[in-house]
Amino acid sequence: MVRVGIVTCLHVNSNFINLFTQSEVQESPISSDVAPRVVVHYGIPSTASVLAFDSVQQLLAVGTLDGRIKVVGGDSIEGLLMSPKPIPFKNLEFLQNQGYLVSISNENEIQVWDLESRSISTSLQWESNITAFSVIYGTQFMYIGDEYGFLSVLKYDAEEQTILQLPYHIPANLVAEAAEISLPFNQSIVGVLPQPSSFGNRLLLAYEDGLIVLWDVTEDRAVLVRGNKDLQLKDEMLAESSGDGSHEPLDNLLDHEKEISSLCWVSGDGSLLAVGYVDGDIFLWNLSASDHIKGQGAQKSSDKVVKIQLSSAERRLPVIVLHWSANKKRNGFGGQLFVYGGEEIGSEEVLTILDLDWSSGIAKLTCVHRVDLPLNGSFSDMIVIARSHEMEKTDSASLLVLTNPGQLHFYDDSCLSTLRFEPDKKHSVLAVEYPATIPTIEPIMTVGKLYSVVAKANSSRVLAETVSAAKLEVEQTMTRGSSRWPLTGGVPGELSIAEDGGMERIYVAGYQDGSVRVWDSTFPVLSLRLVFLLQVEGIDVAGASASISTLDFSPTSLSLAIGNEYGLVWLYGLDGTKDKSGIHLVTQTERQVLNLAHDGGSLCKAIFSLLNSPVRTLKWVNSGDRLAVGFECGQVAMVETSALSVLFLTDALCSSSPIISLAVKTLPDTESLKQSEIGTSNESAKEVAFILTRDSHVVLVDSSTGNVVSQPIHPMEESTAVSLYIIGKHNSLTEGSEDDNSKSSEDFEAKGQPGHKSYERQSDPMEAENSEPNIVHNLKDSIILFCCENALHLYFLNSVIQGENKSIYKLDLVKPCSWTAIFTKEATEYGLIIVYQTGDIEVRSLPAFTVLGSTSLTSILRWNFKTNMINLMSSSDKGQITLACGSEFAIVSLLASENNFRIPEALPCLHDKVLAAAADATISIALDQKSKQGFKGAKLEMNNSEARESILAHMDIIFSRFPFSEPVKNLADDQPHVELNIDDIEIDEPLSVVSSSSKSDNERKDKETERQRLFEGSSTDTKPRMRTREEIIAKYRKAGDATSAAAQARDKLVERQQKLEKLSERTAELQSGAESFADLANELARNMEKRKWWNF
Repeated sequence: MVRVGIVTCLHVNSNFINLFTQSEVQESPISSDVAPRVVVHYGIPSTASVLAFDSVQQLLAVGTLDGRIKVVGGDSIEGLLMSPKPIPFKNLEFLQNQGYLVSISNENEIQVWDLESRSISTSLQWESNITAFSVIYGTQFMYIGDEYGFLSVLKYDAEEQTILQLPYHIPANLVAEAAEISLPFNQSIVGVLPQPSSFGNRLLLAYEDGLIVLWDVTEDRAVLVRGNKDLQLKDEMLAESSGDGSHEPLDNLLDHEKEISSLCWVSGDGSLLAVGYVDGDIFLWNLSASDHIKGQGAQKSSDKVVKIQLSSAERRLPVIVLHWSANKKRNGFGGQLFVYGGEEIGSEEVLTILDLDWSSGIAKLTCVHRVDLPLNGSFSDMIVIARSHEMEKTDSASLLVLTNPGQLHFYDDSCLSTLRFEPDKKHSVLAVEYPATIPTIEPIMTVGKLYSVVAKANSSRVLAETVSAAKLEVEQTMTRGSSRWPLTGGVPGELSIAEDGGMERIYVAGYQDGSVRVWDSTFPVLSLRLVFLLQVEGIDVAGASASISTLDFSPTSLSLAIGNEYGLVWLYGLDGTKDKSGIHLVTQTERQVLNLAHDGGSLCKAIFSLLNSPVRTLKWVNSGDRLAVGFECGQVAMVETSALSVLFLTDALCSSSPIISLAVKTLPDTESLKQSEIGTSNESAKEVAFILTRDSHVVLVDSSTGNVVSQPIHPMEESTAVSLYIIGKHNSLTEGSEDDNSKSSEDFEAKGQPGHKSYERQSDPMEAENSEPNIVHNLKDSIILFCCENALHLYFLNSVIQGENKSIYKLDLVKPCSWTAIFTKEATEYGLIIVYQTGDIEVRSLPAFTVLGSTSLTSILRWNFKTNMINLMSSSDKGQITLACGSEFAIVSLLASENNFRIPEALPCLHDKVLAAAADATISIALDQKSKQGFKGAKLEMNNSEARESILAHMDIIFSRFPFSEPVKNLADDQPHVELNIDDIEIDEPLSVVSSSSKSDNERKDKETERQRLFEGSSTDTKPRMRTREEIIAKYRKAGDATSAAAQARDKLVERQQKLEKLSERTAELQSGAESFADLANELARNMEKRKWWNF
């Protein structure tokens, strides 16, 4: 929506009218290119609520309450997926190792996300309320349970990019009829789990009233039914927090319904199920009984179920989450049960870990250990990380825990083991916190800016070499805790790996603890390169650890200036040179050299301690030779960095209001200024410094002497200043001025940094002497853009120098402005970005202020605007803005034509295809080894893709039919197949042709020797024959060394290839012959149909 402000023209001349008309008539092409998008995003959103984990790809997905999904991998690889609607997700699951993620919103919209394209592949709106969801592991098949007790089967077709609803379904009345039970009307399905090791043939259905049904989809029958009305418990296990669980006698006939709230398998074969209830109970159901519904009562109640209570209190929390991790040392008869809930209402919020053992039978289940893990915030979700092969013999699993607001902690096996034996030890010390690539909370970020690095003079390469020398030390100090972080998924972008050039952009952030970090932001994956702690070893400087308040970077001299709340200004050189003599400490009266404790030198050049007032703004001028410093108290200092001296320090300008913006204008013709004298100065002014205070006063001073050039100007009405820019007629780049975007230009100067507390205004009138007309002449086409909270003002520069407080153009804003930035598209096309206190963002043309496009923080990032975001906002000259909110950091690009981050070539890939293929190959080798070792489960010697395709084809057959239509052969019940090896095929010998006259004799002989044919090539004697040593050696021993063995293997491969080619030729011949025979048969049949009975 286009918002039109109130325009007031106070003083207009022909030059400005032409400029305004030209801009308005041409309708700058920027207007068609405004397309806001997020190019970089880091951090876990504060609205995070649900987790999903791809165990093969090692990727974590975090769903939020506002329709976003954060995908986290390793090596700073992260991605943000945005749903069209800001609706919470209630289910989130990966299609394991396939590159797809399935989400279900609270509005029951099923979305399949393509991780490679980072977009929605397809979606399906479900008509009823989805109450249960699960994915058959390793497939594209999904189960959907709804509020009416109806189970549906879906399949994602990756080739067609669509979700298919398959014919197979299970209504509640069908279950009740097949199981011969009564099921209340409209009982919702609260859980659906595929049974492990069933090849998709069986699934478990859990209904709201506590009914549990194990259903066989191949036979369309209920294998087992478990409920609570007909169950009598003999005893229960009370797992106290003090240690081992104890059994207590209990005679309790369950004559009431128990509402199910969670469930999970606790055995690898699907024989034991853990069910959590709303009343805080946990039941372990034994599902290994007879397959017949009738006769289930013959099993003892104590063998059917065991009850676990975490607390003996009457009022307990519902068991919301259950997860299981098996302990392989117990051979499937024990492991860890992770429970959230079941504790007394009002007690401390904890995550309970029960170490269970039932090696002596389910009736004698014992709790070996119990650990209560205190949570840092309210619980949201958790994921159990499966043990790797190196960890399979450990007693503890690893888990990721998500708590509000957006806190993610990892507990590995060593951490949980320590908590078991040292329960009083704080878990926060042991847990690994999510390693934020761009920290914003711990430590607290106070200022952050994005800078471009000029390409000339190899500045980008010099900067890259400088920071790479210090990167090793950074990695050692900053990544010690993150070495245990389990996520390693994703692949860096091809472009970021291939290019080995310099650094095009850097992002610099200052923190409350006094540290400063520098990232290489050339590509969408930011890399930490430098960390400055501002506390030099062996040197004690008062206020060195104070909070960082502002900073500025000179891309020409590669110098970094840092200001803090104590009033100190630190100068760092990033050009690779180190001053081994020491660090210079400069005050108003003296300069001393502080000796270093080591001989390696320091990147820190000097420390300036001029005033005991917070530094509010810094501005590099004259290609980094001088630095302008603005303080909270309203004073300004100019520092000469080459001589490490102070040129001037002004008194409070006009008032004691904080300095929020500094701009320095380099005059194009310095020779014409020789006669210009300001105040008592005898030196000609080469630059004019424009100083903006928080209370909207603009003061001009000579940047060499500090003498005032003219009277201060300010708007007629009271207003809070935001920023100040100088827009000139000349567009050529000069070395005399540098802006916050790191691109030296006469046309863009000094972006403001509002958000600081204003001081009471103090009167300090200043009388300016007559200014030299040549200054006005040289700058007469320049315009000053003055941005306030409630209006935008344009002034002619010559009018400002003459002290005229008259704007030539004013735009009243319809809502308060909080931050602005200037950008360029072409050499002569400019734009203004306005961020309002409501979170709305506008892009306007300059100087006409035409609205080119609008958006908001809510629509781009789902953020709400906060006042403290202002100091963390910065921009580049190409319409890129950086923002931080909570633990999130983002870079947003506003122009569609801008692609400085080279997306998508430089984007990291969230799905590793090489890893996926390697995982398939690993499983294939494992299956082949099991087959050779005689394992019962491996019947076919085929690769993993063939086995997977066989299972998928089997599921397609099952789910592509209606229930009770026709029986389907159970894949798990197939008889063992004869293993066929290509080496056993002999096709080189001549084929024998059997004549038709001997056909009947052969058939008779075949019938008589059926047993011999079944045992062809071997003896019919069933007793094994003892082989001699020579026979065994001749059969299995391979003579020769490794070279000969390799040659034999190569020859074997060639022989196999030849056999395959001949088999292919024979198959083609047989197929051709069969087609010819079929044609002859069809022709004969047609001729016979035409013949009448009397023709026979």
